[in-house]
Amino acid sequence: MPNKLVPIDIIADLVCPWCFIGRKRLLAAISILNNIDIRLNWKPFQLAPNIPPSGVPYKAYLKSVFGDQDIIDKTERELIELGHDLGIDFDFGAIETAPNTLNAHRVIYWAAQDRLGVQDKLVAELYSRYFEQGQDIGSVGVIVDAAQKSGMRADVVEKLLATAIDRDTVITDCRRAQTIGVQGVPCFIIDNKYAIMGAQNSEILADAIQQAADGFEPGLTEDR
Repeated sequence: MPNKLVPIDIIADLVCPWCFIGRKRLLAAISILNNIDIRLNWKPFQLAPNIPPSGVPYKAYLKSVFGDQDIIDKTERELIELGHDLGIDFDFGAIETAPNTLNAHRVIYWAAQDRLGVQDKLVAELYSRYFEQGQDIGSVGVIVDAAQKSGMRADVVEKLLATAIDRDTVITDCRRAQTIGVQGVPCFIIDNKYAIMGAQNSEILADAIQQAADGFEPGLTEDR
């Protein structure tokens, strides 16, 4: 008897540290499940769609969002500690630019049409470049290099990014997420019927996936 296939849509933005944590927790959840095949599909969300294509200074952007530097410092310390337990080496001091993530989401959309696993590999690469290496993932050069490292053709990606192809598609997908009630990310939609909002721990995610595989239809839960 074939394993049950459970698709999981992950609505996330690449500048959301909780989404990076959420991915790690999801992978940990998947690793403890047996007899279930998981198909991950990353969906776009933009926390700051009005940032210009060239980006804005990171520290100034954080101050404009959170105001109090003490809040920023406290949050970063918390994230660093959580990340350490998950194998994430957050380096917020290395980040200089708060990017517009539209182009990166376009390439993630294209990666879904590539070989199986390429999309998630690209997402992981972009998270690492931004949060661990301080790279500007709004830069076409950085995006193209990340795509190539993830198994995509750099020349094709660079050529497509120079056009407006799928810009409207990604923007529409971002808006669709909001229309279905997604106000924060990450959001995991399991088997097209079960939504979990926030970077839940691995045990909760694993239980939700198992229940979906068993045919249960739980409601919605939210936490971080």
